[in-house]
Amino acid sequence: MEDFDPAIAMAVALAVEEETDVPKRKRAKWSKKWFLQRSTFGHTKLLRELSHNEPNDLKNFLRMDAESYNELLQMVEPLIEKQTTNMRQPISPTERLSITLRYLATGNTFEDLKFVSAIAPQTIGKIVIETCEAIISCLHEYIKMPQSEGEWLKVSEGFCKSWNFPHALGAVDGKHVAIKKPPGSGSYFFNYKKFFSIVLMAVVDANYEFIVADVGVNGRVSDGGVLSHTDFGRMMDNQELAIPPPEKLCDDDVMPMPYVFVGDEAFSLTENFMKPYPGRGAEEDDIYNEKCIFNYRLSRARMVVENVFGILASRFGVFQRQMLLSPEKAQTVTLACCYLHNFLRRKSKRYIMQGTVDWEDENGTVHGGSWRDSQIESHGLQATQRRNASDKAKDIRDMFRRYFCTKGSVPWQRQSHHFV
Repeated sequence: MEDFDPAIAMAVALAVEEETDVPKRKRAKWSKKWFLQRSTFGHTKLLRELSHNEPNDLKNFLRMDAESYNELLQMVEPLIEKQTTNMRQPISPTERLSITLRYLATGNTFEDLKFVSAIAPQTIGKIVIETCEAIISCLHEYIKMPQSEGEWLKVSEGFCKSWNFPHALGAVDGKHVAIKKPPGSGSYFFNYKKFFSIVLMAVVDANYEFIVADVGVNGRVSDGGVLSHTDFGRMMDNQELAIPPPEKLCDDDVMPMPYVFVGDEAFSLTENFMKPYPGRGAEEDDIYNEKCIFNYRLSRARMVVENVFGILASRFGVFQRQMLLSPEKAQTVTLACCYLHNFLRRKSKRYIMQGTVDWEDENGTVHGGSWRDSQIESHGLQATQRRNASDKAKDIRDMFRRYFCTKGSVPWQRQSHHFV
């Protein structure tokens, strides 16, 4: 047997002691304990209580009544339902849809919404985007651009009947949607109002419904050029929209008039796009007064898209603050809100009630809709450098002006018009 060496024995003992003294790393939690008690701390019990006893509070929570919610849930459930595993119970379709709607209604951060839902914020972020994609997929028929001359004529009939503007095919406008600055993007999304954004470009019919919703153009693009960066704008420039051919406004007219879209000063005047006359003149001048009448009549028709943007922002609080999302995810959220707007417009009589939108009294005075009371920043497009219009486009606007001042006049148009 070899001799025992006390020095070696001491060294080994010290090494073992040092190894024992190293603190063990705590195992990472798979999930917080209270997240695992979602049935106790989540919002589903609250929703059941509101549904049974406080329907108005339920509508405020979800921005829709129970009937509309249940119909929407039935539509999206197959797309958002997850399988049960041995590890855990999945988050139910009801929880997924309701927390998504709550996010759209408030714009609160996912970190804040975890206290309402007992769901981890990272999971909420995934749920919101997946559910918004499901909403867009299930409601795809609710925003549909007319594909034929006959379908465009139906839109035109609505503007003529509701807003006394014949041959109008839609009211066009854009809205900047605030987002956080994407990493490494520089000033690519930085707009004239000094914040980062993507643009929602919309065409709206006379019934306050989207017929085109194009989202994603970066905020840096000049507002006058946004339209040409959308599929709709390119189709209009290339004459691919199946717009009906020109027709006479009245049987005894000499010249047929084209069908047109209407917008504000941010857009270009073309043969199929009417905008207001610019500038001011002497108020006693007849031509100036006629131009004012044309601008008023155009404003009545164009006002529907301004009201739609106002309703969208007042109903969906996610538009009242910066979206802390990538441009692609913000695009998905914005489109989902547009589809929900049309869905609720058709399904719920209380979505747009009397007084919600701008209205005129018997004297032609315009009263602001209730959505204006919230004083939400519109973030609309800005009139930029004036672009030269063709002589033919100017002639068409002049012909509309003369029509509105003669055969197409309305009794109240020569009175003073303002918001009160």
